[in-house]
Amino acid sequence: MINIKNMGRVIVIGAGGVSTVAVKKMAMNADVFTDIMVATRTKGKADRIASEIKNMKVETAQVNADHADELVALFNAYKPDLVVNLALPYQDLSIMDACLEYGVSYLDTANYEPLDEAKYAYGWQWAYKDRFEKAGLTAILGCGFDPGVTGVFTAHAAKHHFDEMHELDIVDCNAGDHHKAFATNFNPEINIREITQRGKYFENGEWKETDPLSVHQPVNYPNVGARESYLMYHEELESLVKNFPTLRRARFWMTFGQEYLTHLRVIQNIGMASIKPVLYNGMEIVPIQFLKAVLPDPGSLGENYTGETSIGCRIRGIKNNQPATYYIYNNASHRAAYEETGAQAVSYTTGVPAMIGAKLFLQGIWKKSGVWNTEEFNPDPFMKELNEQGLPWHEQFNIDLEL
Repeated sequence: MINIKNMGRVIVIGAGGVSTVAVKKMAMNADVFTDIMVATRTKGKADRIASEIKNMKVETAQVNADHADELVALFNAYKPDLVVNLALPYQDLSIMDACLEYGVSYLDTANYEPLDEAKYAYGWQWAYKDRFEKAGLTAILGCGFDPGVTGVFTAHAAKHHFDEMHELDIVDCNAGDHHKAFATNFNPEINIREITQRGKYFENGEWKETDPLSVHQPVNYPNVGARESYLMYHEELESLVKNFPTLRRARFWMTFGQEYLTHLRVIQNIGMASIKPVLYNGMEIVPIQFLKAVLPDPGSLGENYTGETSIGCRIRGIKNNQPATYYIYNNASHRAAYEETGAQAVSYTTGVPAMIGAKLFLQGIWKKSGVWNTEEFNPDPFMKELNEQGLPWHEQFNIDLEL
């Protein structure tokens, strides 16, 4: 039975495309999200989101999420039941520190990475586990699509369709067209840092590295067809191989068009992807941060975006002593996402799962002391919500998985 008293006040930190979707979907579930605040460095962005929500009043605030003391002051004033971090991954630890100091649970969609090094790992956040447990607080990590839904998909497969899972391939295709010469579908700085680092995958108990985007092959995606897919490292691999120890191999694949890759190569060759400061007119600037300022805002891409995304998990293993294969996926339309929330499907597929995780926490369903990845909770209620909240999933059994 759902505990009504657990439903209530949420602070969402950040006001980009993902926040736009998450907050609007929270307002569509106002029986659970009774009070919402959007807090960000530029209050005008939060005000814009709030102004577009008509069925309830959404409060806004200015806050610098780099500074835990500012966050604690805001928490003391608003008294949230949950903090949803949809800001930059550089800010994860300061927000978690503030949550511990005030005494409120936490949820995010992307794991921490330091500002001065393009490297992300869960170790920094997993180190908070004892402190959250002792405080009686919940921290839900990586509750977007990938990571997030991909972890829930894997947990669902392990619970219902396999006795042992041996091979996991996460496949992510954006078959949409935003009609821009070059743009990224989420924060350009984070996106480019992620794509240009070395690839990495798990095999036979060890991590193996590859040159950036050097391993690729065509993969067939439902309702899309064959698209060239590139092996990358993605954060959920780290938690999934830990939480599902029968996995012998785990990889992540993402599609990129040739025009995108050409632009990316030029950006790298001329030094604009660098995260090291350079001196310009007597001031230090970081090239990739300047690039972010001149590229299209991902939140502006939705209106003319066509096509769809297709993201899922392809799994091999054993069921009843027989080899088994399983493919579970979601396809999301950019047009449908825009018509519902004013954002494109990449923001939609991240913002909706963040809302679902927050909803399950407030209902007391995904609530336990400590720091957890999505696959460590019961997948069933999350899977039900995906179908009801706009991200229906599909599954195929015992097919040729290609990879």
